Amino acid sequence: MLSLIFRLIRTLNSESEPAQISLAFCFAMVAGFTPLASPHNILVLFLVLIIRVNLTAFTLGTVFLGGVAYLMDPLFHRIGLFLLTMDALEPLWTALYNTTPFRLIGFNNTILMGSLAVSLVLFFPLFIASNLVIRSYREHIMAWVRKSRIVGVFRATRLYRAYRAYTGLGGGA
Repeated sequence: MLSLIFRLIRTLNSESEPAQISLAFCFAMVAGFTPLASPHNILVLFLVLIIRVNLTAFTLGTVFLGGVAYLMDPLFHRIGLFLLTMDALEPLWTALYNTTPFRLIGFNNTILMGSLAVSLVLFFPLFIASNLVIRSYREHIMAWVRKSRIVGVFRATRLYRAYRAYTGLGGGA
C-alpha cells in the first residue's frame, strides 16, 4: 500500500497530463462503487487499458472508493430501489430483464443499480473537479512544498531515502 502511495505522489508530481489522472479516478469510482464481480467492471477495465489513463491512480482509487462504497451501500440500495420500482421505468426493466445479456449483468440488484447510477451521475463532475485540483496542486502547492523547511527535514529521513530508491530517483535504502 505504501508503494502505491509513493507511486501516486510521483504521478501527481510528474509531467503526466492531469486529464489522464482525473479519468483514472473517474473509472476507479465506477469500479470501486459497484460490486467488484459485476460484469460491467470488465468493460471498465477494458476501457482503462485501451484509453491512456494512469494505472496507479486507477488502482489506488478503486481500493479507496471500494472501502467508501461499503459505507454508502444503504444509500445505493435506496437509490437502486427507487429506480427499479419507478412505474415509468417498469416497461424498460421488463424488456431488459427478458434479454439474456441484461439478466446476466444483474441490473435488478438494488445496490448495483444505485451504485452504478451514482457513479455515472458523478463521473463528469469528478473529472472536472479532480482535473482542477491536480492543476492547482501542481501550480501552487507543489512549488511551496518543495521550498518548505519540513521537506528539507523529511529528505533527511529513511522514509524519503526509501521513496527515492523505490521511485528510481537515486540513492539506496
